[in-house]
Amino acid sequence: MSKKLFIETLGCAMNVRDSEHMIAELNASEGYELTTDAREADLIMINTCSVREKPVHKLFSELGVFNRLKKEGAKIGVCGCTASHLGKEIIKKAPFVNFVLGARNVSKIADIVHKDKAVEIDIDYDESQFAFKDFRSSGHKAYINISIGCDKQCTFCIVPKTRGDEISIPSDLIVSEAAKAAENGVKEIFLLGQNVNNYGRRFSGEHEKVNFTELLRRVSVVEGVERIRFTSPHPLHMDDEFIEEFAKNPKICKSMHMPLQSGSTEILKAMKRGYTKEWFLNRVEKLRSMVPDVSISTDIIVAFPGESDEDFEHTMDVVRKVRFEQVFSFKYSPRPLTEAEAFTNVVDSEVGSERLSTLQAYHDSILDDLKVVNLGKIVEVYFEELRSDGYVAGRSDNNIMIKAKGSEEWLGKIANVKITEVSRMVQYGEILA
Repeated sequence: MSKKLFIETLGCAMNVRDSEHMIAELNASEGYELTTDAREADLIMINTCSVREKPVHKLFSELGVFNRLKKEGAKIGVCGCTASHLGKEIIKKAPFVNFVLGARNVSKIADIVHKDKAVEIDIDYDESQFAFKDFRSSGHKAYINISIGCDKQCTFCIVPKTRGDEISIPSDLIVSEAAKAAENGVKEIFLLGQNVNNYGRRFSGEHEKVNFTELLRRVSVVEGVERIRFTSPHPLHMDDEFIEEFAKNPKICKSMHMPLQSGSTEILKAMKRGYTKEWFLNRVEKLRSMVPDVSISTDIIVAFPGESDEDFEHTMDVVRKVRFEQVFSFKYSPRPLTEAEAFTNVVDSEVGSERLSTLQAYHDSILDDLKVVNLGKIVEVYFEELRSDGYVAGRSDNNIMIKAKGSEEWLGKIANVKITEVSRMVQYGEILA
């Protein structure tokens, strides 16, 4: 009988891809097969996120649950970003944990499972040219890492301390991975990096210098690839060449995630984001002038230390002008190992909560306006998920989640859909034969 692996993934798409890598390595080297029932697993792993405070608290809660329900002899491992920054502290707090594996050490998974109480959290470890075995949780979309680590020094962010300095993965490896996925029927490639459009700044060896715009061109000519998405580009590196390629390349999906963080130039300076409110709005204006139907999403932190009412109003001004299709918004919480953790000009928690509510309520009103505009439109949808209620689900070119009555015969296909019913987060349509 094969050994069983249960894995819970918290956080971003990069964590999802890291989990896929670990599943592939454990299957190939150790014979583990996936299970959705932790009670029957021989190995239970949590792949963690530490960007915000809540997932860190959730980690220890989940560990307690898994320890109570695991079968005799089963191992528990903690991986990912929280593993990187807490390291041995995890085993001190939860002595039943068998190993800790940091986010920059994914390729070591097949070895560490045999080393009880081992802690591997080297953030300088170079995995940029490691040939991972192949596993994908979806047969229709392929996540591909194009870089590891982050060179930015945003004062609120722990990622550089958990994933190390930024190194780009050689373009030939990325293109080869895209080609292999396409050969297996995948139509959509999703390129991943902390700052994807900073790609090519540093390689770990002698490799052809290729920037992100050129990488997009190379992936787009891979036979079988019909759609390309990516996350997250940094507003600072959104030069004209990048925006023009985004606009004219028909295989690049017309949705853009642009992490604003704050609309105040003063707060952006305190965050060390490297751009101004005016630059951000200029990039949006250029995008929308070239791609009128582009969908723009963003991340916003309210109540960052020192944020005044005027600073918050600048954020609201950007939200009103851009009218983001999606906003991931959070009240600032200090993270360990970050510069902002030591800032003393803290915003009152109740003020922060009020600002967050104001922002979210206003964005809800934007969504109510936008959903009506889509009613009756015909859009191309790539179906990739079968729902239990007789629907198939997928996304339009500009990232609208759409459900339509249909069976599994539509999975992996792109079809025209007429939108017949709208809500804030999901829209419903009729597949046009």
